[in-house]
Amino acid sequence: MYDIALQDSGIRSTQLTILVGIAKNQPVPIGALGDVLIIDPTTLTRSLRLLEKQGLIAISGRSTMRQRFLSITRKGERILARSLPAWRKIHKHFLSTVGSRYWTDLRHELEKVAHIAVADSKKLTPRTGKLSS
Repeated sequence: MYDIALQDSGIRSTQLTILVGIAKNQPVPIGALGDVLIIDPTTLTRSLRLLEKQGLIAISGRSTMRQRFLSITRKGERILARSLPAWRKIHKHFLSTVGSRYWTDLRHELEKVAHIAVADSKKLTPRTGKLSS
C-alpha cells in the first residue's frame, strides 16, 4: 500500500523510513540509527549501501571513535520532499480505514514486542543461539 503510493518518488517505504531517520538526526552514527529504527545491522547496512549508491545519503569515513556517520544529500532531500506528501496521503487513508485509535494501540504493542525482541537478541549466545541466563 505504502510502496505503491511511493512508486513515483522512486523509493520504497523502508527507504523513506531510513531517510527520515537520517534527516531528523543528521549527522547520525549508523548504530544509533539502527537503534532508533530497530533495524538489525545487516539489514540496515544493505539498505544504506543502496541509498548511498542512489546518491541519497552520504556515509562518512570512520571517525576517531570508529563510528561512521550518515547525512542526507541534496538529492536525498529532494526525494524526501517529493515522497512525504504521498506518504501522508496514503497514511491518512490507512488511518481512516483501520481507525486512528486502533492504529495507535497496535503501534504501541508492536513497539513493545520490538523492544522485547531486541533485548532478548542481546542475550543470545552467538555460536549456539541459546539464551544466556
